[in-house]
Amino acid sequence: MSPIPTPPAGWEATAARTVERGRRIDRLIPAFLLDSPVSRVGYWYGTTVGLVWGSLWSTGRVETRGGLRIFRGMPSWAFPRGGVCAGGCFLTGDAPVTERLLRHEAVHKRQWQRYGFLMPLLYLLAGRDPLRNRFEIEAGLEDGNYVPRGLSSRG
Repeated sequence: MSPIPTPPAGWEATAARTVERGRRIDRLIPAFLLDSPVSRVGYWYGTTVGLVWGSLWSTGRVETRGGLRIFRGMPSWAFPRGGVCAGGCFLTGDAPVTERLLRHEAVHKRQWQRYGFLMPLLYLLAGRDPLRNRFEIEAGLEDGNYVPRGLSSRG
């Protein structure tokens, strides 16, 4: 596992602005799409995709922890970064799934439940930089191994 990079100066203020901007965007989304039967259908769709993808490519242990179905031993091309949450599934490689990482992924699961079908689009629009991606920030940058522990006032 590679060392966790030290983020640039001022990253916490940028992260706080990013989360606030995300909350303003949420206010523009029609209420019937958030935490609703519509979003639940999207969550279950994401979970189904995760179950199928994980079943196809996982070569490691599959288990359920913290309400997440964890598929290990995925080939590195089958998921971004250290893993991906699709609905109620966490798809990852061979790195240990710690309690902290599980807590981070559980927030992503909750985000899937809230946004449903909107989650992949909103995540894509949030960008690949975890320090500027509201979903990664809300899930906890330290728990997600994006910043060293003890560096953030959050977490």
